[in-house]
Amino acid sequence: MVDGVTGTRTGGLRASAGRALARVSGQALGPYQSAVVRIGFAGTWLFFLLREFPHRHELYGPDGPWSWDLARRLIDSNRAFTVLMWSDSALWFEIVYAVAVLSSALLVLGWRTRATSVVFMVGVLSLQNRSVFMGDGGDNVIHLMAIYLVLTRCAQVWSLDARRARRLGAASAGRAGPVAWGVLGAVLVYGAVTGGFSTGWLVVFTALWVLAALWWMVDRYEPEGEGRAVLDVLANLLHNAGMLVIMAEVCLIYATAGWYKIQGSRWQDGTALYYPLNLDYFTPWPGVSAFLGSSGTLVMLLSYGTVAVQVAFPFTLFNRRIKNVLLALMMLEHAGIAVLLGLPFFSLAMIAADAVFLPTGFLVWVGAAVAARRAGVGRPVPDPGPGPEPYADPEPALPSPVPR
Repeated sequence: MVDGVTGTRTGGLRASAGRALARVSGQALGPYQSAVVRIGFAGTWLFFLLREFPHRHELYGPDGPWSWDLARRLIDSNRAFTVLMWSDSALWFEIVYAVAVLSSALLVLGWRTRATSVVFMVGVLSLQNRSVFMGDGGDNVIHLMAIYLVLTRCAQVWSLDARRARRLGAASAGRAGPVAWGVLGAVLVYGAVTGGFSTGWLVVFTALWVLAALWWMVDRYEPEGEGRAVLDVLANLLHNAGMLVIMAEVCLIYATAGWYKIQGSRWQDGTALYYPLNLDYFTPWPGVSAFLGSSGTLVMLLSYGTVAVQVAFPFTLFNRRIKNVLLALMMLEHAGIAVLLGLPFFSLAMIAADAVFLPTGFLVWVGAAVAARRAGVGRPVPDPGPGPEPYADPEPALPSPVPR
């Protein structure tokens, strides 16, 4: 009797494990969440680059206090990656900055996401590693997420790649993809020949280029074959692992921030919030900051509320309703930081990271509302003629031509 019960339980566990493995390898989970993370981080970096465009030479270029020679000495010691060390000319800096802006915009749109996500990562690492003392916590988050996004299939929905897949049957259709990867291949060869890459980064970029070429060939000549199925499984596993790492990263950020705040006295007595509210550097709205800083009750509630939310959030992931409430509170907290302390890009980066936990139902509703607004509320949708509908349900099916 006991053996029968044990065997039944073992069989049930095996069946559950089999279903979980099939789910993880059979589809890229969280398509809407990954799309929001892609749009959020690429948009934040794009807005930052455009906002600082007049000051780009002082931040990352030849006119900055952190000179090219100092950057070269530091990078020789820490082995950080930046293509800005390939040349100290102003023209090369302008090219890299322009490519960083362009790749950010294309990643927001989801155009040729496999290529643009790699270029986006190169742009983020190159600029930030060129002047390491110019960043803050938000820049560190963007730095990490730019690497993680390369692993994800973040253009399954809300992207030009998804639209191309619906229209033409595959996201890799057209000539733009091979041309883009051809240009990147030429840059890769130039960097390898001139010693611009360390061994590790050369292996990484070569592997990405080879996998992209293999994917294009299989997608073009064997779209329904075993090779495409194997690549889909590997891509799904990488995507799901990348999403898991992003979620773990967000939990780690809040857990460490909350527990460090508990250990110190400044968050216990409220001075960690009181002093920034009274510093000119962090008061874009002096009247609002003075009002909050003058109330000991508000300072206490905001201080203790911030610590409580950050410490509790990782433990609420097992309860969807509580998690959603704390998620909304954290997003409101970062919106308040943007307004009260004048740190919009830090706040946008953290809100984009928080978006990985947004409920799918809410994101589907947002997508449907935007699609309905585009179609025109109360107006008949024009006949699209033969082919897929332009306002189709954003929820991707699971056919062979999965974008990104």
